[in-house]
Amino acid sequence: MIPLLVVLGAAVGAPLRYATDRLVQSRHDTGFPWGTFTVNVTGSFVLGLVLAATTSPEVVALVGTGFCGALTTYSTFGHETLQLGAGHKLLAALNVMGSVLAGLGAAGLGVALGS
Repeated sequence: MIPLLVVLGAAVGAPLRYATDRLVQSRHDTGFPWGTFTVNVTGSFVLGLVLAATTSPEVVALVGTGFCGALTTYSTFGHETLQLGAGHKLLAALNVMGSVLAGLGAAGLGVALGS
């Protein structure tokens, strides 16, 4: 049952990631990856909230592993950071620092609200 819940969560998280990324990125003319930043910070918040609010392995599998795992994207973050670094090293460094700090802050806020 747990693997099915992971798949179901991912089936919602992956298309939502794509749609959110495209929507956010279409509203910015900069080369900064605001779409990826948005889904990663949002996923960090949701994961913190879920892990603090429940001990149910089913909910953690569905929302934490499946949904948040598919919503967030470390590989795209890495790729976009390398692309930025080719022409804008400062933006690449800001992307790394900002993403890590905002993700940790969002997760912490989620934990605080879920407790």
